[in-house]
Amino acid sequence: MPIKGGGFSRKSQASSDVPDSSMADIAFLLLIFFMVTTVFQKDRDRPIIWPEAEATQKIDEKLKNILNIWVQRDGSIFINDRPYAMGEVSSVVAPLYAASDRALVISIRSDREVQYNVIDLLQKQLVAAGVVRVVFATELEQRMQRERR
Repeated sequence: MPIKGGGFSRKSQASSDVPDSSMADIAFLLLIFFMVTTVFQKDRDRPIIWPEAEATQKIDEKLKNILNIWVQRDGSIFINDRPYAMGEVSSVVAPLYAASDRALVISIRSDREVQYNVIDLLQKQLVAAGVVRVVFATELEQRMQRERR
């Protein structure tokens, strides 16, 4: 007749605690993983010929407070690398300007060959959006930024 249980007993019981000795290691590994795999969106440069200027001024604003509006030679407008029609500019810029607590600076980056009436319409759209601070990017400004890098 076999002996039930065999006469052996366990010396240790299974622990109900979750082992947390490697939690910090896992947290740092996850942090490093997300830092390495995160991609920050960068504005794409548009193929435009910059307008010339005799003098320029550096904008002392954080990059997050500058909204670049690109105007190409054919009059097409890009905001945050997305194309928009002229009539949509006011409805796109107004919420962004309000969300920034009126700290947003609009940088118009247009081609030298863009007709003046397109820039005038763009300025009217920005006025309708309630924008107060508008700057025009020039070739001299671009040259100064390249020299700083």
